[in-house]
Amino acid sequence: MTYKISEIFDNRCLFKGLSTPFSFEISLETHILVNFLNFSKVINKQRGHDFMEKVRLGKTNLYVHPVGLGANAVGGHNIHPNLDEAEGKEVVRVAIENGINFIDTAYIYGLGRSEELIGEVIQELGNRSELVIATKVGPKMVNGQRVMDNSPSFLKAEVEKSLRRLKTDYIDLLYIHFPDEHTPKNEAIGALKELKDEGKIRAIGVSNFSLAQLQEANQDSYVDVYQGHYNLIHREAEKELFPYVLEHNIAFIPYFPLASGLLTGKYTKDTEIPEYRKNSQFFQKEVYDQIVEKVERLRPIAQSKNVEVANIVLAWYLAQEAVTAIIPGAKRAEQVLNNLKTADVSLSKEEIQAIDELFKLD
Repeated sequence: MTYKISEIFDNRCLFKGLSTPFSFEISLETHILVNFLNFSKVINKQRGHDFMEKVRLGKTNLYVHPVGLGANAVGGHNIHPNLDEAEGKEVVRVAIENGINFIDTAYIYGLGRSEELIGEVIQELGNRSELVIATKVGPKMVNGQRVMDNSPSFLKAEVEKSLRRLKTDYIDLLYIHFPDEHTPKNEAIGALKELKDEGKIRAIGVSNFSLAQLQEANQDSYVDVYQGHYNLIHREAEKELFPYVLEHNIAFIPYFPLASGLLTGKYTKDTEIPEYRKNSQFFQKEVYDQIVEKVERLRPIAQSKNVEVANIVLAWYLAQEAVTAIIPGAKRAEQVLNNLKTADVSLSKEEIQAIDELFKLD
């Protein structure tokens, strides 16, 4: 017995991007499998999980949902004013319960408080093995000032502290958050390789390294992930870093993907700029107006797909070959759910190119 697949299969489920009807015959066994997949999709959607496949982080054995959670607003009191810790924990809980398995934090987010809150949620949920937890070490506070230290002894000591705060016996992805001026980068990475061999970390990353520093760090091909500043109005990474990470199979994770909200579509030329943003180069009047005008031109694309402008921006990053996953932040649970809608956005080649041209790097 055969069935027409067009009669039983929602072509939006696994055949994303097909806009025209299709029909072909399949066997009874395939019919059963397809119906099972449809049923699974319905169940996952009811639970809030997306059917999007997980992606591999570079050459590691870690697989993550391509839409992760950046957790600097979870306990990051030194970064964001007036944070509610209960709300921060709810952000993490909602993210995990809705299919996000990639949580990104750092010591410098609240000087360890972000790690502590995330550790509490993970302990409550009891699903540690299903998650990929990334954290970062390297900064330390000296007389109230932030100082970078990549020395092997310091990195190892900080990992032990992070393990305790996260209430876990291993960290999936450990980054050196910032380079210091003195430590040879291959020696710093060598210390992390020893931790990896001991089972205390599963993958090695660096953040905010120049290309030369990344090359030095990766002399023995130990670097698995690079996290760097990248968004539609800050595209310098495309010139040097993208070619290198692609050549060496290093995952690239962008931070500041929505440029402090500038790329979300919530700002207009008449918006009163918050006082704490006024010194930012992108919030200077002439530059700001140009960015806002460009972002507004994304709105028709967003409306055609019934999503927000932010989802279009985030989906554009995921369409870039070098970008492995994204980690947009959230202060409220509903922001997590809105970010997750990105996983359902399929941009056409024409839309990807149009956005590229609109924000073209000079």
